Amino acid sequence: MDAPVETTSAAEHDAAAERAAELRHLLDYHAYRYYMLDAPEITDAAFDKLLVELQQLEAAYPDLVTPDSYTQRVGGYVSEQFAPVTHMARMYSMDDAMNLEELDEWLRRTEEALGAGHVVYTCELKIDGLGVALTYQNGAFARAATRGDGTTGEDVSLNVRTIRDVPMHLSETALAHMGADRGTPIEVRGEVYMPKGSFVRLNEEADAEGRDPFANPRNAAAGSLRQKDPKVTARRDLSTFLYAVADTAPLHVGSQHEFLAWLRDAGFSVNPNVARCNTPAEVHEFCAEALAHRSDLDYDIDGVVVKVDSFDQQNDLGFTARAPRWAIAFKFPPEEKTTVLREIRIQVGRTGVLTPVAEFDPVTVAGSTIARATLHNEDEVHRKDVREGDTIIVHKAGDVIPEVVGPVLDKRPDGAEPWHMPATCPACGAPVVHEDGEVAYRCVSIDCPAQLKERLLHWVSRGCMDVDGVGEELVDKMIEAGLLHDVADFYTLTTDQVAGLDTGRTYLKDDARRGVRAGDPIPVGATIAAKVIDELNKSKAQPLGRVLFALGIRHVGKSVGELIAQRFLTIDALVAASEEDIAAIDGIGPKIAESVKQFLAVPDNLAVLDRLRVAGLSLEEDLSGAAERAAAETGVDADLAAGQPLAGLIFVLTGTLVNRTRDEAGAALKALGAKVTGSVSKKTSFLVAGPKAGSKLTKAESLGVPVLDEDALEQILATGEVPAV
Repeated sequence: MDAPVETTSAAEHDAAAERAAELRHLLDYHAYRYYMLDAPEITDAAFDKLLVELQQLEAAYPDLVTPDSYTQRVGGYVSEQFAPVTHMARMYSMDDAMNLEELDEWLRRTEEALGAGHVVYTCELKIDGLGVALTYQNGAFARAATRGDGTTGEDVSLNVRTIRDVPMHLSETALAHMGADRGTPIEVRGEVYMPKGSFVRLNEEADAEGRDPFANPRNAAAGSLRQKDPKVTARRDLSTFLYAVADTAPLHVGSQHEFLAWLRDAGFSVNPNVARCNTPAEVHEFCAEALAHRSDLDYDIDGVVVKVDSFDQQNDLGFTARAPRWAIAFKFPPEEKTTVLREIRIQVGRTGVLTPVAEFDPVTVAGSTIARATLHNEDEVHRKDVREGDTIIVHKAGDVIPEVVGPVLDKRPDGAEPWHMPATCPACGAPVVHEDGEVAYRCVSIDCPAQLKERLLHWVSRGCMDVDGVGEELVDKMIEAGLLHDVADFYTLTTDQVAGLDTGRTYLKDDARRGVRAGDPIPVGATIAAKVIDELNKSKAQPLGRVLFALGIRHVGKSVGELIAQRFLTIDALVAASEEDIAAIDGIGPKIAESVKQFLAVPDNLAVLDRLRVAGLSLEEDLSGAAERAAAETGVDADLAAGQPLAGLIFVLTGTLVNRTRDEAGAALKALGAKVTGSVSKKTSFLVAGPKAGSKLTKAESLGVPVLDEDALEQILATGEVPAV
């Protein structure tokens, strides 16, 4: 009877070993997508389920534990995009309690180890963000790094400096508390997160521009913090909560509660939802309260972190291979509901992007009723394989954005067909275009009513036709009055039409002299109207390059518009040009050329161009005045710019410049005739390198490309002369 038992046991072991290897592979794959790519394919709950299964297998079969198992290391990866930073002490992961039973088991073990009734706990909300370590030297901000693999992180100092609630200097109160240790380097730790409102706005912008959206606020925060350009990070509205430190000794605090008070005194942002709990019952109460109110917060949480408050007791408990024994993360379950998908409707965004939107039977999720959710693009619809009539699973990404998780396949009705993007725009009937390599489908008709307001505002903006005094409020009133249907309508406006528009405000009191009574609507008036008409008339003199940019053609910015205009000189020549002719322009290429020809292939767009010509716009490029205009915009000497002294030279800019931004420096170089590119090659004439220069500097040095500092750049811009090499 013994042999069969041994055979069965061996078979079970082999099956367990095979499953453990599969789980290790899956965890590594999904951790890489989560931490490195900021593009997860599965939910946090699904990832945690895989990890728990691996932990259970390794507990049952200890010989299956490998040094590289996800259970033996801190989650995360170190990117090669940023310089590596070694942390002052290891940043550990946290063991999870997936339900109250597992939380109670941890509480029981802790009470047994330290003595029942002798443990005080600190409970904190578990912020779903990106782990960071901030280092301060002599009280001043020195650097910031991501958690990375726990030992080594990525240097994101420049980006973290743009986060408003990160102090650049610690308060004198906090430093005084450190006493003789005030000069000791301090590494504090916490989370960078994105508020829910900012997450919504960011994904709305992504949808409008045809970009893939972020899956949740955590990934949005991670992607924002890893931007190569700190100005992009600054626009993303990130925030922080700090809660840990690499070494408590210099701070002279004895508990987590005292340490959080020190952080507040030092000037850090500390989450206010913290409680000291004297019993496991109080821990339960805090967790229940946090779960009940998670949807009320302006940031995403996925649980509660329970810590032993005393640092001495923490030291007594110590660490496992990957996590502290003195803390645990109680994870909240994801709230998901099922409903019926009635229709996939198309929404046309401000840039012409067609976005599929799921319309379903109303259902209450995370405290509010939802009945629609964006499906982002056709690829996403096909990836999730959702069809009209399906019973679908919905939840809220980050507890805020309604999201379709997928279909319940065994409830799919007979005859449910895969969904496809329509061939024509539902708002105007124009053909829909789809560029190779992009997920977005677009309507490029300039007459599309769904895009009207943003096209009009773009046309009058400073970088385009530069019509001063015409802003969002006035454009709204013109649209409401039926005066504007496309950009050419700006040039049919009369002073009387603009003067009679309702500003939306009313007179506060009677004025017999002007014949008005309190409560009467206040019109725009003749003075402002005359200025508007004058500004519109002046804009007719703008060169063709500005007009091409102002038309809102996909991929055509100001510099691209200028390159095209300088090559073809007139709109008629551009319309007659082939896609190959446009792509042959140095710095343009096939993608931009395709977009321009798609725009010019729409009859409605050509009709608007004809009306602009009739209104008095020249639609021609005046090369004789180009240098003078560029000089005026960049501040270089007009006479110098006229001679184009840098013609034929190629510059690359890298690092941080002090006197000008890189864009401003590039524009100034172009005004003097230089070409400015983004990559270093053997053709590069000079690399201008500021502080924090990276791989471009290394490549330039390897290729023997001359490297200039910012002082040399300013000398070139002032004199038009380059140093001898």
